[in-house]
Amino acid sequence: MRSITDLVIYEEDLSRINACLSSLQRKARSAAVLLIDTSGQLIASVGETDALDATPLASLAAGSIAAAGALAQLLGEKEFSFVFYDGEKKRLHLSLIGGRAILLVLLDQNSAVALVRLQVKKFSREIEEVFTDLSRRPDTVAEGGGPLSKSNIGEITDDDVENLFGKG
Repeated sequence: MRSITDLVIYEEDLSRINACLSSLQRKARSAAVLLIDTSGQLIASVGETDALDATPLASLAAGSIAAAGALAQLLGEKEFSFVFYDGEKKRLHLSLIGGRAILLVLLDQNSAVALVRLQVKKFSREIEEVFTDLSRRPDTVAEGGGPLSKSNIGEITDDDVENLFGKG
């Protein structure tokens, strides 16, 4: 299974992901939904995200999922299906999607936890289908020869750069 960081996500793929996240946010009645790769990079977000500092939130969510995975192993479990944080005003539901991404759902007092869990299960499968489709397309694998892939980056010459930007 390829990591998300090994895939090139085109605009139409991101539109498909955003549609899934928007539907999840609406049906779960959540404040916001973020999709994060397991290294902590934000992939997409919908909802009330303007007041969020998404970069550290994404990194900390990835760390939390990694810690939960380590705890699961210590207890003889394969993994925990989700991590839940409950505060006075806000709640977070974190779940790992196919070992590739983290779905962070931000809840407020208007969100029902049972409804969120039900909708997360449904939409996790849909998002995993998007990633499966991406990994099957050979043109979306950065390793295999994209414009700046590892296999051809050494082939770019000074002349190529000058031709691209014009001679100074």
